[in-house]
Order: sequence, then structure tokens, then C-alpha cells
Amino acid sequence: MKVCIVGASGKLGQYMIRHCLDRGYDVVGVCRPESVSKLDAFRDRIAIVPGRTDDRDVIGRAVAGCDGVLTVLVPWGIRNYSAGTAQAVLDLAPPDARLIFSCGWHITRDGRDVYSWKLKVLVAVFGFVGRLFRFVDIGDQLEACRRIFASDRRWTVVRGSDLEEGESQACRFGAAMSATPCSPAT
Repeated sequence: MKVCIVGASGKLGQYMIRHCLDRGYDVVGVCRPESVSKLDAFRDRIAIVPGRTDDRDVIGRAVAGCDGVLTVLVPWGIRNYSAGTAQAVLDLAPPDARLIFSCGWHITRDGRDVYSWKLKVLVAVFGFVGRLFRFVDIGDQLEACRRIFASDRRWTVVRGSDLEEGESQACRFGAAMSATPCSPAT
């Protein structure tokens, strides 16, 4: 099985690399050029495609021939980085590839999630300050997930599990990469 990990140099990306290598998968990692050195421990075991994750040419090269694409969506900057990354993966991954997206805990598909008032305030304040200083745009992850939810691709969106109603309802990572189907409703 060949897997592409978009956002490979971060903590979650490196965890996913180890997880995939432990299972014998061929791994392609995508990360910003300035972060390639963070993957030195894996350099001889994976293919590395340096570039911005919202660059369609970079994503096209990285996902070619992949059975699965694991994408870490980050809200950095205010230029639709997450939405551009998600759209590139949705458009360019092989038609039968399993697509898994990791995003912030504030993402909702149906609007029925229950959050504490503290979390709502934290998201509102962090979102406002981040956008004011042009550092992050929480709304960009919302747009990225809106595009994923509207897609007819086989996808799973994984988000934090500290919601008040209980554990995450997303497919487990291992099950999502296996033959066990996870529908867009998960």
C-alpha cells in the first residue's frame, strides 16, 4: 500500500509516518521546504516532496499512485491554506484513494456539537487575534471541511475528541486505511 502524508513534518505527520512504516506501507511525505530537515530520521525510508501543501503541482506529484492520502489541515496564514490543500487533495488524488483529513476540534458537519462556553470563547478569541495578526484563520479550516463534506470522494474527517458528548465519531486511523469502509457520514 502506498500512502501520502500531507503535512508530514509536524508532530501528527511524523506520528503517521511511523504508524505507516510500522505496517510496511510505502510513504510519501509532503512538507514545506524549510521543514524538510524535520524528516531526517525518515529520509532513507520515505519519499519527500518539499513544497507548500496548497500547491497543486506539489500535491499532484505526491499523491500519484497512492492508495491513501492522510492530510493534516492547518489554519496558518490567511490565504486559504487549508482550503487550498483540501481542494488539491480532493481534485488530484487517484479516484479510488482513501482520503483522511485531520483538523481542529471546532469543525462540525451538522452543527449539533456541544461545546463548553470556555472552548467557544477560546476559539473566538484565538480566531480573532490570529486573523488580526494575519497568523491563523480558523475559518479556513471550516471552509476546507465544507469542501470535503460536499465532495463525493471517499473521505474521513478526524477531529479532536474532547467534545462534551464523548469520543470522536470518526473512523479510527487503522480502520480507515484498511478495507473497512468509512462512509462520508462518519
